[in-house]
Amino acid sequence: MNILIADDELRLRKVVAMFLKKSGHDVTEVADGSQALSALRLKAFDVVVLDLMMPILNGLDTCIAIKSNPEYKDIPILLLTASVSSEERAKGIAAGASAYVTKPFSPKDLLERITELTSKLV
Repeated sequence: MNILIADDELRLRKVVAMFLKKSGHDVTEVADGSQALSALRLKAFDVVVLDLMMPILNGLDTCIAIKSNPEYKDIPILLLTASVSSEERAKGIAAGASAYVTKPFSPKDLLERITELTSKLV
């Protein structure tokens, strides 16, 4: 599975990417939403994992941009957030996100959510 991770927290991104790679997945890492949109133009991804709070282009705006593009609109998006507010969740779902994972989380839990999302596509 090809997974795109956009998170400005380098340490967290590296830990998650390493875990997903060890689980047999191809992972592309970027530090913000603008880089995520650029990566989508270069490669096909099965799922996109976006941190909500990123510089330059945040996760919510990135999600909206992905879902408004006919070429990428069917890619499941999983949002990572430190916020557990129902308002934030509603904004993400309205933007087209398929799921949320609240920080802190375990890489294993993240992988389970990714697997759930992608298995619905088959």
